[in-house]
Formats: sequence, structure tokens, C-alpha cells
Amino acid sequence: MGSRMTTLSDATFDEHVQGADTPVLVDFWAEWCGPCKLISPVLEEIAEEQSGKIQVAKVNIDENLDVTRRYEVMSIPTLILFKEGEAVARIVGARGKAQLLQEISAYL
Repeated sequence: MGSRMTTLSDATFDEHVQGADTPVLVDFWAEWCGPCKLISPVLEEIAEEQSGKIQVAKVNIDENLDVTRRYEVMSIPTLILFKEGEAVARIVGARGKAQLLQEISAYL
């Protein structure tokens, strides 16, 4: 089963998020972040189960400083939900799947 999550960079971020016809949940993460590793399988499941309703994307903060600074990501994991190109929700820290879905459900 292939990943439904998209990896974004400074170069591809705006085009992907602005051009999306569904909300995009962006996971700002880093290789060295323990909680980021914990939340990754949860995001994979959400991407799979909510396919068509939401897109899940990842941004490595160590490799993409422009986007990380622009959205003032100070701690990770930080999840930002974009709808029609605008940031509409921000979740900082790892969450369980049920709690995460509850926090973003209003925007789906």
C-alpha cells in the first residue's frame, strides 16, 4: 500500500496548498522528532480513510526553512489545516487519531 501523503518543499508548498480542491493538513516535522514519528502512522490512516475529503502533506522543517518561518512553526509536530489556501486550524503536538479527527472535522 503506497503512502497517500505528499511531501512538500519550499518550492512546491504554495502551488500545492493554494491549488488544492480539498482541505490540506500539513504536518511540519523533522527526522529527529520522537512525537513526529508517533503521529506519522495516524496521519497515514487519516490520509487513507479520508481520501477525497482531505489531503495530508508533510514538510521537513530542517530542509524547508522558508515555509517553516512563514507559518511561525516553533515546535513540532505542528499540523496546520489549510482550506482554500488559508490556514484555518493549527494543532501543536502529537494527538491520537480520534482527537485529531475531532479537531479538524469542522473544516471537512
